[in-house]
Amino acid sequence: MRKNSRITPEGTKDYLFEECMLRRQIERKLSGVFEEHCFREVMTPGFEFYDVYDPDFSGIPQEIMYKTTDRLGRLLVMRPDNTLSIARLTATRLQNLPKPVRLYYTQPVYRNNPGLSGRNNENLQMGIELLGAGGLRPDVEAVAMAVEALSRCVPGFRLELGHAGFFRSLSASLPVSEETREDIRCAIESKNYAALGALLDPLGDGEEVQALRALPRLFGGEEVFEKASRFCSGERKETLSYLHGIYRSLAEYGLGDRLIVDLGLVQRNDYYTGIVFSAYVEEYGDAVLLGGRYDNLLEHFGQPMPAVGFGVNVDAIAHALSQRNREVLLPHAEVLIHGEPGYEMKAIRYAAGLLEQGKRCESSVFQTEEEAKAYALESGIARVDVVGETVRTVISDGRKL
Repeated sequence: MRKNSRITPEGTKDYLFEECMLRRQIERKLSGVFEEHCFREVMTPGFEFYDVYDPDFSGIPQEIMYKTTDRLGRLLVMRPDNTLSIARLTATRLQNLPKPVRLYYTQPVYRNNPGLSGRNNENLQMGIELLGAGGLRPDVEAVAMAVEALSRCVPGFRLELGHAGFFRSLSASLPVSEETREDIRCAIESKNYAALGALLDPLGDGEEVQALRALPRLFGGEEVFEKASRFCSGERKETLSYLHGIYRSLAEYGLGDRLIVDLGLVQRNDYYTGIVFSAYVEEYGDAVLLGGRYDNLLEHFGQPMPAVGFGVNVDAIAHALSQRNREVLLPHAEVLIHGEPGYEMKAIRYAAGLLEQGKRCESSVFQTEEEAKAYALESGIARVDVVGETVRTVISDGRKL
């Protein structure tokens, strides 16, 4: 017996009419923003070799990847991350283009999340990658584009801004295993003060440990920079000053208290090297946008170059919009065109003429006029045009207009 022939795999779903419509609307808005800023679309395979996402440099745990093999026995994975795929593409196919290279994508990612986590294992992502440019200007451009993209799709978001360098420099000298270092990162990211204290207590009370204890609390508006300054010297002081400059540039966007500094923003992906940012909306319990600078990633593909980018979870945005507008109205046909026997082609030509006038038309596939009118009444189509020797217009309950 085929037990699973009528269900979808865990973490996936079918998308019906309203959901598909919202998705397409979001795609059009985002691609419009990206193309206006001269980003060009690329696509990468849904399957890639495991080496592209090697956890040693990608930070993507191997257990969340969907794996298979090709006919030669080589290990493949379903694409769990778009940035790594774009990095491979740029390093191998686009290395001779003038820099910077501006790319955008619209394609799903697949991640095998733990059961009951509430996360989808298949998500449609759209995003940009600005490759071959380092420094303040591309960082500001990337975050400003993220603000513009979300503003067009789902106003009322909150943007959090951080820097991967803080946690990396503070944790590098700790005498702990990589597993413990990852536990510390998770505790900081989730602002789990009890777990963080338990992990740091055995490590004494040095400057780095004190700073790590403070990271989850360094969260808020511009005042965070002053609070953080006592933990910053040397390279970290320069990093804080750099982040402050980006904050001031973005404050001109008028985000007000929706722009938040979070020095505890320490995302899992190990390839981030500079600024990191994420965005949230009330109707969704996870980030709807993630991004940052990754200056060392393309070195793994043989073409070192700085880069920055972000990805938007299209499905999360669609969910948020559906929660804000509980009743999403699908556009119905305005006219049902029914051809009498022998006048089918005339009806099709007549429908084409109405389409040119901007009317939403649906062609009747029914044998009789009564069946066509019954369908129109059930479907909410107010007008039926019956095409024969002449054209008669009736409303769906059969009365003439």
